[in-house]
Amino acid sequence: QVQLVESGGGLVQAGGSLRLSCTTSRRTFSSYAIGWFRQAPGKERESVAVIGWDTGTTSYADSVKGRFTISRDNAKNTVYLQMNSLKYEDTAVYYCAARLIWTREYAYWGRGTQVTVSS
Repeated sequence: QVQLVESGGGLVQAGGSLRLSCTTSRRTFSSYAIGWFRQAPGKERESVAVIGWDTGTTSYADSVKGRFTISRDNAKNTVYLQMNSLKYEDTAVYYCAARLIWTREYAYWGRGTQVTVSS
């Protein structure tokens, strides 16, 4: 069982920045891909960014490219999502999730952290 805990959400003005963190109960995220997802009220959940823990390979949704950066800290077993130039439409509950790299489905999810961007 993998437990994930998100933190760092909050209220920020448009144009501002936040950094989200995702920590795990496991000793390491090795062999996992960690993704950040978000879900706004009345909308479907969407993938925001993904990072392969072992390789550091990243990918981003088009809507956040150039503004968000996903990264990892091996020593802290933590994945970060640095969010800059935030827009009102970035308002959502943000979740981190983990999947083994040879699977397609994210099996483990955190409870989420609210990000609210005021216009």
